[in-house]
Amino acid sequence: MTNIFVGNLSFRTTQDELHQAFGAYGQVERVNLITDRDSGQSRGFAFVEMPNANEAEAAINALNGTNFGGRNINVNVARPRQEGGGGRGGRGGRGGGGGGRW
Repeated sequence: MTNIFVGNLSFRTTQDELHQAFGAYGQVERVNLITDRDSGQSRGFAFVEMPNANEAEAAINALNGTNFGGRNINVNVARPRQEGGGGRGGRGGRGGGGGGRW
């Protein structure tokens, strides 16, 4: 299974449009258009899963940099999430206590 990142999407792009575009190159297992949790509006990127690596590579090569919905999209193999970070950063490496007197 190849997980493909699709970025710089128009906020009006639908999952069906992505499924159709990638389906022209092979079987699409799933399309996950990322939306804002509160508003439900698209965040401008998606993930497309294709079971056949050769078909996924053909889709990436054909669609990367093309105009899709009025924007030039970025299409590449999705990088796996890094463990433990969660994207929010740590506590700044300052250690703990206050160093006051006992």
